[in-house]
Amino acid sequence: MRSQPPVNPDPSPSTRTHENAAFVRIAVEQYQAPLLRYAARLVGDPDRARDVVQDTFVRLMAQPPAAVDSHLAEWLFTVCRNRAFDIHRKEGRMKQFAEGAVERVAAVDPRPGAALEAEETQAAVLRLIDRLPVNQQEVIRLKFQNGFSYKEISRITELSVSNVGFLIHTAIKTLRREWTVETQGAE
Repeated sequence: MRSQPPVNPDPSPSTRTHENAAFVRIAVEQYQAPLLRYAARLVGDPDRARDVVQDTFVRLMAQPPAAVDSHLAEWLFTVCRNRAFDIHRKEGRMKQFAEGAVERVAAVDPRPGAALEAEETQAAVLRLIDRLPVNQQEVIRLKFQNGFSYKEISRITELSVSNVGFLIHTAIKTLRREWTVETQGAE
């Protein structure tokens, strides 16, 4: 009876490297567009946003997949946010988007055949969101553009869960009121 060779519980470095590369590639495919939108809002420049997102994925490559896999989206958005704030601190202020720049970054793949009315409504809602205080804009975008829970937003922004809830509630209340004023004024 031949004995089986011992099983190596620790995969070889080349196997780990291949697994890490596949993990990062999947993460890039899934999260690059939402991270670009988020970073562009934070830094105010599409080129710098791409740099922030690239740096985020470079930092992901240094992480063992098992360490971040259970909370990958939250980890990516937190690193992206922190890197954007590093740039903000370095430059001393955030720049505002030029007219139309947000739409170029946010619309990675234009929806063919989208109705003009839907586009006008979306533009109007985005204009209303842009009028909100910056902290409300951020939590609204994390919640509704990226689908994070209050708890995840809390960890990304370093605000308490109740503060996140308050900011979202206040922002929605303001948006509803402003939407009513805007739509009734158009009639």
